[in-house]
Amino acid sequence: MEDTSLGHSVNNASFSLCPSAATLYFLPSFYTLLFLTALPGNFLSLWVFLRCIPSISPTHIYLSHLSISNLVMAVTVPFLAAYYAWGSYWDLKQIPCQIVLHGITPVLHINIYISLLILTGVALSRFAILIRNTHASRPSACIRLLPSGLFSSLTQISFAHSMCALLWVVAVGGIVPVTVYYSVNEAMESAAEAKKGGCKKVCYSPVVELGGSVSSSSSITLIVLFFALYLVVLLSYVTVLKHLRRSRRNANITSSQSLLARVSRNIVVIQVVLSICMLPYHIFKPIVLTLAYDPPTPQPSSCPSKHSCHPINTFIEVAMLRLFISLSGFRADCMTFSSLSRTFRQQTLRILGSRRKDSNKKQMVWSTTEGANQKTENMGEGNMILSSEVLR
Repeated sequence: MEDTSLGHSVNNASFSLCPSAATLYFLPSFYTLLFLTALPGNFLSLWVFLRCIPSISPTHIYLSHLSISNLVMAVTVPFLAAYYAWGSYWDLKQIPCQIVLHGITPVLHINIYISLLILTGVALSRFAILIRNTHASRPSACIRLLPSGLFSSLTQISFAHSMCALLWVVAVGGIVPVTVYYSVNEAMESAAEAKKGGCKKVCYSPVVELGGSVSSSSSITLIVLFFALYLVVLLSYVTVLKHLRRSRRNANITSSQSLLARVSRNIVVIQVVLSICMLPYHIFKPIVLTLAYDPPTPQPSSCPSKHSCHPINTFIEVAMLRLFISLSGFRADCMTFSSLSRTFRQQTLRILGSRRKDSNKKQMVWSTTEGANQKTENMGEGNMILSSEVLR
């Protein structure tokens, strides 16, 4: 599942993973709960962006694409739950394992880095709106170094559409070939070598979780990309703070204080999401890369068993937990969207409020109808009694 090793696949194939209770029970339960909350939440978000917001801004374009990415990922989450629960019993060549290798792994990594790229785009878009609508007496040095037309482009809807399309092409084109090579060459070659030795290769194994040299090189590239984009968002926030401090000393732009505060809050939200969800995963990933490099190799004639656990088995399980935190943070995007877009928050509350009103109206109609029926029944009973007395 994770391309996180610099070690040789032959060495990894000589060990097995020993899943703990956290892997067998807690992770499947958490992923199931994640699926039940992420699917309706992101479907609602996408519906609001596509149907309920009358005026579209670049931020809405970015966030709608983020909703699409999250919705696709939510559909694949049950396969992750099944993998952690039963992957240690699946053969590497069985259909469920092949679905995880060839389908879930690319979607998993595309989702993570599409989210990263889009959130960075939102931060830059909000930052560009600030630069265009406020005029400090002395622009920051980093602003003067950038092209003059960049900030006007970042605030255009057509540029946001083009940028999102480019991000999808870059993410899919960069990740899919590596994951295909990982699943076809690195994982299946390990299965072929195990078969020659008369061993059974299960799906939940070091070669699936750790990969080989090619997937490891791509991991290093993605780690560098994350920290570069993280630094861009952080630099944007620092620049906004300087801009805000400078604007407070300038009497001519005191009317822009609300815009400055809003942009600053949006960038802080993105910084917090990246720091809580993705930063721990990308800090821990190089540690696993280092520890997984050329682990001790057992005797070539021995097959992996439950007693020949991988030397960094615990670190691999911690990495899987970090991965879950990275994914679960982006599944709570309804709260993130509400923080980044006031229009989204208003439209979502309006939809939820109208549904509550409809349910209350139905309840009132039902209670009124029930009361009328009860009165009719009582009147019917009275007429029956009266008729019986008259007949006497």
